[in-house]
Amino acid sequence: MSVNKPVSDAVKGANKKTDKKAYKNPGAMEMCLHNYHRSSAAYRVRIALALKNIHSDTITVNLLEGQQQSPEYLAINPQGLVPALCIENNVLTQSLAIIEYLDERHPSPALLPENLLAKAQVRAMAQQIAIDIHPLNNLRVLNYLKENFNCSDSEKTQWISHWIAQGFTALEQTLTAQHKHTDQTPSQYCFGSQPSLADICLIPQVYNAKRFGVAMQAYPNINAIVDHCNSLPAFITAAPDQ
Repeated sequence: MSVNKPVSDAVKGANKKTDKKAYKNPGAMEMCLHNYHRSSAAYRVRIALALKNIHSDTITVNLLEGQQQSPEYLAINPQGLVPALCIENNVLTQSLAIIEYLDERHPSPALLPENLLAKAQVRAMAQQIAIDIHPLNNLRVLNYLKENFNCSDSEKTQWISHWIAQGFTALEQTLTAQHKHTDQTPSQYCFGSQPSLADICLIPQVYNAKRFGVAMQAYPNINAIVDHCNSLPAFITAAPDQ
């Protein structure tokens, strides 16, 4: 199997824990995650891999250095985003699609309930976070605000806080209703009695919220879920600071 050569000194050795070479050809190894430690989307995939005890080699794509826009990486993911998961001779992008693929290929532990209504409810909570909150605070959006509208750092933080607070307020209400309906107290997970796709999306978003100083006092259900999940080995292993 062939492996692409390093594209630059900056990329070479970017992830010393796994491999010192550059971006991998999709056929270069059985499974390889192109990852950035503080990317919420990549963080989700790392949690899913850890929950299912699936080994994946990892290649760092440094978003702050713009490595996601290199020709070599764009050949893997034309969007220039992380994560990208190379599996055999294929590339999967978009974290929710990757996680659902992993869940179907490795069904235990399940990340979605079997019941159709419950499955839709979990997906809805996950999408509230991954589709409605996260994209507005993505690095490329923040850079666009700065470059085209001269937004200061404080104005960018205000933007981030506004959209996270709006999304978390709605999610907190959803969780309150969900847990009241199921008599689930105290809150340990977004749904049911084990981690689901919703928890996988929530924990990275709260990590980012805290990075930017978003006030979290108004979200007791969210805080309780995050505290519990972050005590579990899979979530500890996947954390950006590991």
